[in-house]
Amino acid sequence: MRLMGLDVGSKTVGVAVSDAIGWTSQGVEIIRINEDDQEFGLDRVAELVDKYQVDGFVVGLPKNMNNSLGPRAEASQQYGQRLEKQFDLPVDFEDERLTTVEAQRMLTEEADISRRKRKKVIDKLAAGLILQNYLDRKGKLTRI
Repeated sequence: MRLMGLDVGSKTVGVAVSDAIGWTSQGVEIIRINEDDQEFGLDRVAELVDKYQVDGFVVGLPKNMNNSLGPRAEASQQYGQRLEKQFDLPVDFEDERLTTVEAQRMLTEEADISRRKRKKVIDKLAAGLILQNYLDRKGKLTRI
């Protein structure tokens, strides 16, 4: 079962996909969106769903540190509802607290790349971490 992981922001959506057997995730790209103008990049998501033969989605859920849901988490849930409606595929959510922080740390400590270059890949890497955390947590046979 191949899954697509999404790190949804107000301006971009980081995209990752799992391998065909659902063991590992790989960042794919960053889709530009504009929440204010109701532009959600679903046409590009559709192209990637077809290209990678995706069977379901994992959307990052940016919970507050006290485990409550704020406006960004609600926006992610709404994005998940749009995905379910358009693609008729299952959507699950993965707590993404600190994944962007982890991605930034990885890029500064391990990759040692400039801040400008980090901005170009951070959402894609965060999507990969969200999906990998989901795969690791759920185990190979119990996903979606």
